[in-house]
Amino acid sequence: MIGIDAFVKAFTEKTDCTFKNRAVFIGLQGSYGRGEAAETSDIDVVLILDTLCISDLDTYKNMLDTLPYRNLICGFISGKDELTNWEESELFQFLHDTTPIKGNLDFIFEKIDGKAVSRAIKIGACNIYHTCAHNYVHEQSTEILRALFKSARFVLQAILFSETGEYLKSKNELLSRSAKATEILQAERKFSDGEIDFNRASAILFDFAQKILRHN
Repeated sequence: MIGIDAFVKAFTEKTDCTFKNRAVFIGLQGSYGRGEAAETSDIDVVLILDTLCISDLDTYKNMLDTLPYRNLICGFISGKDELTNWEESELFQFLHDTTPIKGNLDFIFEKIDGKAVSRAIKIGACNIYHTCAHNYVHEQSTEILRALFKSARFVLQAILFSETGEYLKSKNELLSRSAKATEILQAERKFSDGEIDFNRASAILFDFAQKILRHN
């Protein structure tokens, strides 16, 4: 396993050295942010700079090339103003799925209200519905289906947040609190383990999205 604390320290030090005082926020997303990482998990790093131009992307890319586990590093980089004006439904997920390392995201917190959460649910369901149908008929890609299961987890998190006011970050939390989450997460595991086939897994996801769209 990667020593994530040592990596984060190295990343932060390199960022401070490279961008001086321009880093508004550094955080972790994905499995490392949730404490669920496996040996092959990507390291999803968030970097928000005061401003961002194309030359900054070159600088950032070159900086990352000097860090260990370069092949696993991915994530999100943005200027502060662009993130502030981002689609609110995506900001909901972004805020709650990001573990702060340096700085905070208070400047986007006030933009997230009940309407943003409702939009996150509806847009997520629309994307799953359309992509699942397209993939079932045309691509028949297992990788796309795995990505849709991940999207379904985000939608489940938004649904539970709208119902309870709590954002449940980990799979274990979702499993303990929602029968629908249990169905989706168990289907995801069974598909990964080969216990259910592509058609059955697709049907579960399609039905999940369809029910949301019919009742919202």
